[in-house]
Amino acid sequence: MTKPVVLIAEELSPATIDALGPDFEVRHCDGADRAQLLAAIGEADAILVRSATKVDAEALAAARRLRVIARAGVGLDNVDVKAATQAGVMVVNAPQSNIVSAAEMAIGLLLAAARHIPAASTALKAGEWKRSRYGGVELYEKTAGIIGLGRIGVLVAQRLSAFGMSVIAYDPYVAAGRAAQMGVRLVPLDDLLRHSDVISVHLPKTAETVDLIGADELAKVKPSAILVNAARGGIVDEHALALALKEGRLAAAGLDVFASEPCTDSPLFEFDSVVATPHLGASTDEAQEKAGVAVARSVRLALAGELVPDAVNVQGGVIAEDVRPGIPLTEKLGRCFTALAGTVPSQLDVQVRGEISAHDVRVLELAALKGLFTDVVEDPVSYVNAPVLADERGVGVRLTTDLESPDYRNLITLCGTMADGTRVSVSGTLTGPRHQEKLVEVDGFDIEVALSDHMAVFRYEDRPGVVGTVGRILGEAGVNIAGMQVSRDQRGGHALVAMTVDSAIPAPVLDEIVAAIGAERARQVDLSD
Repeated sequence: MTKPVVLIAEELSPATIDALGPDFEVRHCDGADRAQLLAAIGEADAILVRSATKVDAEALAAARRLRVIARAGVGLDNVDVKAATQAGVMVVNAPQSNIVSAAEMAIGLLLAAARHIPAASTALKAGEWKRSRYGGVELYEKTAGIIGLGRIGVLVAQRLSAFGMSVIAYDPYVAAGRAAQMGVRLVPLDDLLRHSDVISVHLPKTAETVDLIGADELAKVKPSAILVNAARGGIVDEHALALALKEGRLAAAGLDVFASEPCTDSPLFEFDSVVATPHLGASTDEAQEKAGVAVARSVRLALAGELVPDAVNVQGGVIAEDVRPGIPLTEKLGRCFTALAGTVPSQLDVQVRGEISAHDVRVLELAALKGLFTDVVEDPVSYVNAPVLADERGVGVRLTTDLESPDYRNLITLCGTMADGTRVSVSGTLTGPRHQEKLVEVDGFDIEVALSDHMAVFRYEDRPGVVGTVGRILGEAGVNIAGMQVSRDQRGGHALVAMTVDSAIPAPVLDEIVAAIGAERARQVDLSD
């Protein structure tokens, strides 16, 4: 059996290769060499990169088999995520691999700026002993202002608290209660700028955050303040920062990032009070190894067809253990829905009831869409491109949850409204310690049959002899019935039979059954791969 090909396009730690394991054919190329990359990527099922390899639309067009792009790090500036999503390629990164290294880098810049360590070191090595020139300030009992209370911002806040600092923060997306639990007081940005002795930036670079700290903001800070940016270049206006330092309106700055990188020439480099490093936040042995190992594990999950928590172009985040068994069930329900409906709906409602609805179940919406389109489109359907396919086909999707589930511990229902106004629904649940997948409802008829590779559903007018007729025809055709259940809305009304069979029912045999029982609907469901 041919092993999936994993292409390593940049130097990664040996632990990364070990984490991939023996199930893949590992190949190497120089991702920075464009011709070499385009030649090698065509046979790759996954590619692992750092920051030098550009995976853009051209590279994706050459990648005939590519399913995963793995960035061993956090930033994705070198990956065209939109083009990858359109192509159904999952993009993963290692969002937590460098958080400790980045936090420690911010602390290092702050201490170096507060005590003038780089300038004093340079002077001493040049033969100058100038103790009086490089006097600094203590952090103890000062106020630290953290702009952005995400994972790294929290780590910086914790470390500065240990220095005996009072910590305030600005982050409009964090609840005051959560901040208070960490011993941090949330304040408006203007208040933070005015009252902080140390300001550390920990935000992503977005349209909202570019030049967030500009001339107007720097005019509000204390002349004795120190500003640190180890997050992303461009959040702090570098021209305004240089002017503030020149005019003595800011005491010092520590910078690891710049608006344009690589940056080797800047007015900021003229100041002894500026400590500058070339984007070293993630440049530790530990961070690089964590990043490589993390994306290697993600590649294994992705190529095995499982959901990847660190996929950046897949909705939903970390998947709770209680939710995981419902993912394949929901995907199969999506395939059942399409088989029964014969087309895709205009509106699909994914309803999750029971205990699992206490968790984040957005992944089940993705699973439903993947199942919905698996047997509809020619191209492979993934958790990445399923929402794109829904959008292209005008399928509206809505996820609802309810802790109450009267009949089952957990119940997942897909209910769709078709273009002509008719409705189709299927429901499923998991039973027993082995989480057996069962179909428990079709179009309002209560049933309970195990989901199987081969199934059939017939709807007809309730009358005696139908089950026997179906069994006889299938028996004569050599199709063995593995399980069957009949449900009806009322005596003499409409009935529905759902069955599992050991093999697919030939089309002529299905037609014979329809004619013999006068079926209003007869559908075969094939869940085999």
